[in-house]
Amino acid sequence: MSTPDASHRSLWPLRFISIEAASGVVLLTAAAIALACANSPLSSAYEALWHQQLALGVPLLPPRDLRFWVNDGLMTIFFLLVGLEVRREIHDGTLSDRRIATLPIIAALGGVVVPALLYILVGRGSEVARGWAIPTATDIAFALGVLSLIGRVPPALRVLLLTLAIADDIAAILVIACFYSGGLLPGQFLLVAAGIALVLLLQAVGIRTAFAYVLPGALLWLGMLRAGMHPTLAGVVLGLLTPVTADFGLAARRRAPRSCDSQPVPDAGLPRVPEPPPMLRVEAILHPYVAFGIMPLFAFANAGVSLGGIDLAAAAPRAVSGGIVLGLVLGKPLGIVLAALAAVRWKICGLPQGVRWRELLLLGVLGGIGFTMSMFIANLAFEDPQLLSAAKLGVVAGSAAAATLGFTLGRSMSRARAS
Repeated sequence: MSTPDASHRSLWPLRFISIEAASGVVLLTAAAIALACANSPLSSAYEALWHQQLALGVPLLPPRDLRFWVNDGLMTIFFLLVGLEVRREIHDGTLSDRRIATLPIIAALGGVVVPALLYILVGRGSEVARGWAIPTATDIAFALGVLSLIGRVPPALRVLLLTLAIADDIAAILVIACFYSGGLLPGQFLLVAAGIALVLLLQAVGIRTAFAYVLPGALLWLGMLRAGMHPTLAGVVLGLLTPVTADFGLAARRRAPRSCDSQPVPDAGLPRVPEPPPMLRVEAILHPYVAFGIMPLFAFANAGVSLGGIDLAAAAPRAVSGGIVLGLVLGKPLGIVLAALAAVRWKICGLPQGVRWRELLLLGVLGGIGFTMSMFIANLAFEDPQLLSAAKLGVVAGSAAAATLGFTLGRSMSRARAS
């Protein structure tokens, strides 16, 4: 017999994958428009747009440009969705089953380490080396979008790709928190603590209205910004704190059966539709807005690289672009396949049913599509406009090459399977 939340969870992976696959097309379109604007007579207007100052009139928060509000403001909602996805997968998804999760987690670890090492080998300068984490990310929307265009693939391959991308997101969150936060100001962590305490208090009381958590979330975001941590991590914290069951707080304790109750409560005979837990409810509300709104807007704000303004003859920009392309196109599949091979050979785990080594190679190639998170880390890694433009060019070129290679490889495998 299923639990009350089972009906909501059963179709969730299918819905999640379909939205992510469709949003990959929108994301690609937004990136293409940004590239066209940055390399056309509209380039000056494009840059002027993102340098427009915007003030919210909030104390302790001076005016910032429009790109800041996209990258550090709206992307907090993207990271909230990431936190919710991680929370769901750990609670009752693929990350909750060690037998299923072991292979993609180990493969994701290899897909982080090998691209980073290749990048460091190419760019040995101290300033260039700050971008080592850029080629370690996987863009789940682009990767699932390409996978959906391939045709018939084993269902387990989609689950593997989804789990690997989520493990990649966890690694990216840890990297941003540990390596790309500024000098920490301990005094400002009082705001962070106040935000978390308010969230926990509202949950203890049993407040279910999502809008009630906006103020504590804003406090948490502002505290992290002023403390020197990247403010988008506030979204991750809020996602991980979201309840995973429909009953929580005081109301749940009141509804709990008492030991002295000997008779069951009579059923009214009316069909009861189980209420989805806040974790699923908030994720369902946010997912379309993030997939079709925030992520394409982020792509439009950051993918506009002026190709004429990058001096690839200089050693540093060339090393940045080359290291990222090498990490995404070669390092990702190499790290993913080698780590999976070692895990299987050492009998830590096995390949899922219907997945062979050639499908795992396809998984590794698709893992090299690192657009959104790679762009995000590039913005954190480089302040020099030349190096930042070179990094963005490397992300676009490397992700495009990985997508093309993955699509070609997947189509040939699909034709071979059909014949």
